Amino acid sequence: MANHKSSIKRIRQTEARRLHNKYYAKTARNAVRNLRNTTDKATASDLYKKVSSMLDKLAKKNVIHKNKAANLKSKLAIHVNKLN
Repeated sequence: MANHKSSIKRIRQTEARRLHNKYYAKTARNAVRNLRNTTDKATASDLYKKVSSMLDKLAKKNVIHKNKAANLKSKLAIHVNKLN
């Protein structure tokens, strides 16, 4: 167990941030999954804009790495462009 007030506070902050980041990362994964399962081009392109924005925001806040966001956006764009 921590012995200093500052380390006790740091533990509380870390746990709160972990839960916050976990929620948003899971939400992003679900959004990406939904986009990959979409077969309609119009729906997929609208959804792509929202998912892309979400990934950029998460990368900006360091919830996910910026390169991971870029890779996901690239692969999703390829998926959307292949749809009829």
